[in-house]
Amino acid sequence: MTLPGQPSRGWEDGLTDSFLAGDEQALATAYREFGPLVHTLALRSLADRAAADDVTQEVFIRVWRSRGTFNPQVARLPAWIVGITRNVISDMHSASAREARKAVAAVGAGMADEAGPGTEAAEALADRLLLDGELDRLGEPQGSIMKLAFYEDLTHEQISRKLDLPLGTVKSHIRRSLTHLRKRLEVDHAAP
Repeated sequence: MTLPGQPSRGWEDGLTDSFLAGDEQALATAYREFGPLVHTLALRSLADRAAADDVTQEVFIRVWRSRGTFNPQVARLPAWIVGITRNVISDMHSASAREARKAVAAVGAGMADEAGPGTEAAEALADRLLLDGELDRLGEPQGSIMKLAFYEDLTHEQISRKLDLPLGTVKSHIRRSLTHLRKRLEVDHAAP
């Protein structure tokens, strides 16, 4: 039985030389041998199967493109692949956090510029009511997704888990909803 992270009988150190030389069959063997480990690590960290699939694909793209930087005297191929996996997972978490911050910033943009000292609370309430109305107009599941992003400050992964939706679906709904909200709110603020 092969332990996770250890090469099975299908991977031999001789294949490392073939891999470094650009042999696509060696890459295919590496994918068969180490793909399940990469996917498991991604799934445990991201808790989303679609995101884990994306990470696995990205890891092996990076493995192939950066094979010239791999040094078998420093590490064995499985350890190098796990290192790349950790970097891709970290990149995925960072990207999701940035998207959530952008969503929150997009709603606040342009709404607080004209608030005076006596009208701040009223303006904030009006903005909240306006936003609530626009979020309700989005329909479902977009409205729920955006409310979780804006009001509960959840990341894409957290929204995906909470609503039991694929991560890619959540990201697509947020992107389209932000575009829609931006157009609607620009029209509403432009009106006399």
